[in-house]
Amino acid sequence: MNSSFVLIPEGNITTPKGFQAGGLHSGLKKTGRNDLGLLYCEVPAAAAAVYTLNAFQAAPLQVTRESIAAGGKLQALVVNSGNANACTGEQGLADAFAMRHLTADALRIEEAQVAVASTGVIGEPLPMEKVQRGIAGLPAALAANSGDDFCEAIMTTDLVQKTVCVRVETADGPVHIAGAAKGSGMIHPNMATMLGFITTDAPLASADLQGLLSEATDASFNMITVDGDTSTNDMVVALASGLAGGTLQPGHPDWAAYAEAFGFVAETLAKAIARDGEGATKLVEVSVVGAQSEAAARAIAKTVVGSSLVKSACYGADANWGRIVAAVGRAGQPVNPNTVDVHLGDFLVLENSRPVSFDDPAATEYLKGTEVRIVVDLHMGNAFATAWGCDLTYEYVRINAAYRT
Repeated sequence: MNSSFVLIPEGNITTPKGFQAGGLHSGLKKTGRNDLGLLYCEVPAAAAAVYTLNAFQAAPLQVTRESIAAGGKLQALVVNSGNANACTGEQGLADAFAMRHLTADALRIEEAQVAVASTGVIGEPLPMEKVQRGIAGLPAALAANSGDDFCEAIMTTDLVQKTVCVRVETADGPVHIAGAAKGSGMIHPNMATMLGFITTDAPLASADLQGLLSEATDASFNMITVDGDTSTNDMVVALASGLAGGTLQPGHPDWAAYAEAFGFVAETLAKAIARDGEGATKLVEVSVVGAQSEAAARAIAKTVVGSSLVKSACYGADANWGRIVAAVGRAGQPVNPNTVDVHLGDFLVLENSRPVSFDDPAATEYLKGTEVRIVVDLHMGNAFATAWGCDLTYEYVRINAAYRT
């Protein structure tokens, strides 16, 4: 852990000053689990967001984009699971705006200060009677320690809640950054079925927060993949209440430490999503070093970690470095086919693009673990990048073959 920030294990998305959260079951899910959540700030918070680049953008994204554009401030975010409200036409957009209106009315705040997010099955209309009743009950569900209720409300096929909180010491006193996310399948963000929410009590302007979020997203959420599918609903929203007081902006002596902590929160959430990939048994990390550019390193790392053959080899504990090299070569980036090294954990399996003798049984045992690290050294420059994913299992097929049932 870097000394510039401290992990707070008991913290959650409501730890930063000014934030409350809650969740309840509105009937959108048959399981009885929470399916409607609310994140609320006692003051209008500086807001920033990144969105999926999928051409079919869900209605909630359009509403959230409009809300943030209206003034760069948000005071509440309502989110439902069980229904994506995507590809639902004019009625879907009207329903998303209705969710915004109902939430603003229930909290007695301005409509333009409410964001909307949805996740779940694509192409089905929202049962608005259930949504309306649920939103009416959300204010009573709010609490300063209901991060777990909120996390449950945003889950679909997720097996675990994904949350993190850190504290950064500044000259003006401590500030906090916390986050919650959902995602398990249809994960190949390109912004940005993945949602992420980050709260902080740091005194940030919306433009500075947007810059932080965009930079952190490129190095975290945009560097994970489970199955190569970019959702219609991917979105990450960041809110800064400013209630920690003081000042914080680029050039401030504490800015670098804060930016590093913000990046850590985003990376932690992203890795949690990759680790919880549908049917996954292990987290796979691919680092590419010695690249000509960071863009090339990122593209190659994500190609390798997203390769179905590499993912299958990780599941089967097969030290098949040939699949890794093949993925490197098809990434569409500059590669010298005579200078590539590949490590599987501590095992050097390829040097200068030539196979080397290694302890295959020991490498197999390593690949049976819950975390697999692959390092590819191109020996072409000084740029590097890391991507995260998971193995591909029979369970992934089973889950997605029966997703609607």
